[in-house]
Amino acid sequence: MVVPAALCMAAQGLVGWMGMAAAATTAPSVPARDVYFGVTVEDPFRNLEDLQNPDTRRWMLGQGEQAAAQLARIEGRDALRQRLIELDKSSGDRSHSYTRRAGGRLFYLTRPAGQSQFKLVMRQGLRGAEHVLVDPQAMTKSSGVPHAINYFAPSWDGRTLAYGISAGGSEQAELHIVDVASGRALRPPIPRVVQPDLHWSADNHWLSFNQLRELPAGTAETEYYLDSTVFLFDRTRPATEPRAVFGPLVNADLKLDRLDVGELIFAPDSPYMVVRTTDTTVPEGKLFVALVSTLTRQPTGVPTWTPIATAADRITDVQLRRRTLYLRTHADAPRSRVLALNLGDPRLDKAVTVVPEPERGVLEAFALGRQAIYTQQQSGFGVRTLRHDPARPGPGVDVAPDQPGSTYPIAERWADGAELWLTTSTWTAPSRVLTSDAKGRWKDTGLRQGRLPPGSPEMQVTEVEFASHDGVKVPLAILHRNGLALDGNNATLLDGYGAYGFTTQAWYDPKRLAWLERGGVLAFVNPRGSGAYGDAWHRAGFKTTKANTWKDGIAAAHWLIDQGYARPALLGVQGGSAGGIFVGRVITEAPQLFAAAILNVPDMDLVRAERSANGITNISEFGTVANEAEFHALLDMSTYHHIEDGIAYPAALFIHGLNDPRVDAWHSAKAAARLQQASSSGKPVLLRLDEQAGHGIGSTAEQAHAMRADEWAFMLWQFGILKLKAEN
Repeated sequence: MVVPAALCMAAQGLVGWMGMAAAATTAPSVPARDVYFGVTVEDPFRNLEDLQNPDTRRWMLGQGEQAAAQLARIEGRDALRQRLIELDKSSGDRSHSYTRRAGGRLFYLTRPAGQSQFKLVMRQGLRGAEHVLVDPQAMTKSSGVPHAINYFAPSWDGRTLAYGISAGGSEQAELHIVDVASGRALRPPIPRVVQPDLHWSADNHWLSFNQLRELPAGTAETEYYLDSTVFLFDRTRPATEPRAVFGPLVNADLKLDRLDVGELIFAPDSPYMVVRTTDTTVPEGKLFVALVSTLTRQPTGVPTWTPIATAADRITDVQLRRRTLYLRTHADAPRSRVLALNLGDPRLDKAVTVVPEPERGVLEAFALGRQAIYTQQQSGFGVRTLRHDPARPGPGVDVAPDQPGSTYPIAERWADGAELWLTTSTWTAPSRVLTSDAKGRWKDTGLRQGRLPPGSPEMQVTEVEFASHDGVKVPLAILHRNGLALDGNNATLLDGYGAYGFTTQAWYDPKRLAWLERGGVLAFVNPRGSGAYGDAWHRAGFKTTKANTWKDGIAAAHWLIDQGYARPALLGVQGGSAGGIFVGRVITEAPQLFAAAILNVPDMDLVRAERSANGITNISEFGTVANEAEFHALLDMSTYHHIEDGIAYPAALFIHGLNDPRVDAWHSAKAAARLQQASSSGKPVLLRLDEQAGHGIGSTAEQAHAMRADEWAFMLWQFGILKLKAEN
């Protein structure tokens, strides 16, 4: 959050150095002009891409101060923040990422009610006491900089723990490897291990991880994710340097792409190891296999990897059991299916279907039990867990038909006790973690003890399909208090994303009550570009078809207005990251429909995005300016280039963390500058910055509460529901 020095205590010390900056109302402009395929693209604020430029820095700091001062003047904003804190505390502890190991050891992340950050804990069985293994909150207290756990992986025997820690929301994790019993580090931290894909060999000898190169000063930022390497850490000789076994700089014979980021997968019951590559953005990539025994037969050499598949085979997930590799693919199955491949003869044309494509719904994930296959199948906003017999391919059986809402599998075939746990999810009730008894009856593990805050209003949930601009039916979920009058007088917030095949699903967030108890409406749309109806739905809002994403959003806004939920003066829209395309193009194509917009860490300039470190990894999702058709699509989806002078745009709140490694903060800076310059509505365009945050991952509870309060207070102010305090 951007705050002057006087507000730093309330805002948890965010952006302390901003108090030194002089406010500036007009962005410095050093325009540039590019020509692509005969099309001239004007860029009036190219200079704002250089975040170290003194003029850029001065303007951004001034904008941050102005935003903080303006948000602080909204009457009710502090009360809204306090209500969010109360709802968080009264809802109970939070926990996730449950990982079971031999001997009843259970590892997971937990954040007790009222605390700032998730800790990594272990307990011996469900009734055992929690032992804190890693406490980022203590690191934050000692350093003054928020720390977060990015990932963790205990060895199969539970004796050794690998985990990643990053600071300030940067996601630039260091890999730590410690002895669980003593907490002693086995070696110094390993830098630049940002991918969460860690795997232990069956004998707990080797730990695989992917490390980025150390780049010399002055290297182009687009090199950042290129030529990464898979290494093996040797637990028996922890002081030795990790061994390189896979990567573009290691396996010249495999002719890998520079953006083939590898993940080496072991399983405790398999003599094989598998490497899967992606570009970190789309799940399709290459597959290779080798025998684990080659690691000891060639103790200093590189294993001989046998190719299995390429990205053209559309494999999106793999699981290894004994001598069989199970593959989820959407090749010839837009809603996905699961194949089984005998690794003794790893030719993909010999793989057999063990879970067919669902007749309805989407097979979005799967897990292996000791004998069964468990699939996660989505229909609408809900998900169910099905059990399949791999020897008898078929549609599967719901494992918990009596459980309402959604169920998600946690399958650990090598753990003690029941191989399958379930997590539950609905729009209106806290999630639970369930396990089955000897008779197959589901019971609560007690790991999640969330509760409804006192006085929670009864909520109504409506899930519909509305007709978009071309008649295609698009799913929409609407949440509000029971008894809401559909008279157009409700504060309504439309939320959308629509990229990477990511789908909004039914989940409970107690903090939503701060909006709903005021009579507000929350609407969640799954536009094309999401995975709501499988790969075909994703591809219908992808690269050259991306316009469907925001046109579905515009159609959703019309539907909410036509049905009486809201009117334009009380309708807002929000989205973040790639959802910035959704929000930005909705308000630039149909500004008359909205009073305000929230753009959180948004992609705003898609024409220039691939010149950034993470932008190059997103070419597979959005396209490249080197391809004529894709250039035109990128220009079409680029909000920055569709802001026109003299248009009455909605109010806009841009939010960005200055340590964001996924979407550079200049996206928000350029779009905010252009919108301030162009809009004729007189409505505010604010740029809210946070020095100790990134893409939102790893932010503390205090940071999250402050941001949500600012978002909703801004929206209610623009709806005329909250007023501004008089200036001092």
